[in-house]
Amino acid sequence: MPRRRCCGLIDDAIVCQTFIPLGQSCLEEIIIKLEELEAIRLKDKVGLDQVDCAASMGVSRATFQRILGAARSKIASALVEGRPIIIRGGHYLMKNRVFECVGCRHVWEVEPCETGGKHGYEIACPECGSMKKMKLGNGSKHTCSSRHHDGHSKPGCCGGHS
Repeated sequence: MPRRRCCGLIDDAIVCQTFIPLGQSCLEEIIIKLEELEAIRLKDKVGLDQVDCAASMGVSRATFQRILGAARSKIASALVEGRPIIIRGGHYLMKNRVFECVGCRHVWEVEPCETGGKHGYEIACPECGSMKKMKLGNGSKHTCSSRHHDGHSKPGCCGGHS
């Protein structure tokens, strides 16, 4: 009996889900799963080593290597053959978001808004009730307010998902 497939953890939803080569939209598309894109992002864009990538995704190093290999193979095929790339589906979980209160410096986690959580601009600090907070992630901080949230079209407190 095969083992149950592990879910990879991903940081944020993707910005663009479709890439179509100019003049080649009629060819069969290649589907890249969200955990495969996350593996490419962590290894090739962020530049982490495989141990850190695997830890970030919550999978073993061997599983990370298989996910990364599948993603690279699909992307290579799409580029060489001029086929469209569609990014969707897969076995993944969104990571919780981490906030820090500007006033009292309390740090807390909130579930992703895709799974029923609130958007960042409507979350108050559980310690002092302040609405002034920063989203922490990937070593950076940004201020959370309603002006960052534009109908889910711009990255903001909820990750810019659509």
